[in-house]
Amino acid sequence: MRDTRFQKLAAQLAEYSTALRPGDRVLLELTDIPEEMGVALIREVRAAGALPFLRLNQTRLNREMLSGAVEEQYEAIARHRMAEMEDMDAYIEIRGGGNAFEFSSVPQKNMATAMKALNPVSQRRIRHTRWCGLRWPSEGMAQQAAMSTEEFEDFYFHTCLMNYGALRPAMKRLAEMMEAADQIRITGPDTEIAFSIKGLNAIPCAGECNLPDGEVFTAPVIDSANGHISFNVPSLFQGIPFDSIRLTLEDGLIVHAEAGDKTAQLNAILDTDSGARRLGEFAFGVNPAITKPMRNILFDEKISGSFHLTPGQAYHVADNGNQSRIHWDMVCIQTEEAGGGDIYLDNELVRHNGLFTSPELAILNPIHS
Repeated sequence: MRDTRFQKLAAQLAEYSTALRPGDRVLLELTDIPEEMGVALIREVRAAGALPFLRLNQTRLNREMLSGAVEEQYEAIARHRMAEMEDMDAYIEIRGGGNAFEFSSVPQKNMATAMKALNPVSQRRIRHTRWCGLRWPSEGMAQQAAMSTEEFEDFYFHTCLMNYGALRPAMKRLAEMMEAADQIRITGPDTEIAFSIKGLNAIPCAGECNLPDGEVFTAPVIDSANGHISFNVPSLFQGIPFDSIRLTLEDGLIVHAEAGDKTAQLNAILDTDSGARRLGEFAFGVNPAITKPMRNILFDEKISGSFHLTPGQAYHVADNGNQSRIHWDMVCIQTEEAGGGDIYLDNELVRHNGLFTSPELAILNPIHS
């Protein structure tokens, strides 16, 4: 039986997110998703007059490849994928898979080898294609979100298919406020940190590069962050679950990092390269329909009333000069239920306990508030 939401999602990806045009070459990278969704996506790409190119993956096979990764092998893989990416105008990735921790036992050195080789391919995709990435709902994701499978699927399609155009004016206004500011200060439980964003672009994300979407991001001036910060949203990175991450920064450098019994693994990742201990992104989460953590970053970084700070690579559209093979969004919710907190732009309070203080930004506040 066909699910009509598959076609609607495929249309959202082809018509809105990547705005396909006749003659576009589109790489579809699909991992562990229903064939019906792949068929719907191929048909929507063709309906736009574009040309679909298909790459299929399986999570367990990817894990096995990474478990034995060697430099020569992944340099060859990267050359092939770069040649493919250079021929593309657009890119759509949908990743499924039942076990979010599938890569947790891959040796860190193997993961680093693969990331080092493949990072230029990712940068080519980000800088030179119209792209969108999303996860596919699974029983495992529903379990992590503490929802029934049906409830989570309904939530997933609701957030992916919502009217992002209605949020764009407020997101654009928030971006203008950020671009006019010099300093950001964040306070909250075990958090007191400040940094500059002067001269850096602020980018509203309203359904183009991710689904679900809903963030406005920039980057800290690379040597400006000072203070400490505690993240209250569980994080999953390179297949490893982290809880209660706490960072201390001096002149933009993470000088201390802890995460309970995962502290050694946290620091190993932050030692990936010289840019991994500096910040490449700051963002407000502003999707009013996403209000609680799901241990899935494509949802969690969009939580209304949250922000995230990101050790690692900066995006080229808000480039503070930091380069790294990692990009790790760490999320903190500041709603009253989560412990509260404030964010200031140049000493003006713009969000208190997860709620924007300006009426023109109220549409970005959590729906339940």
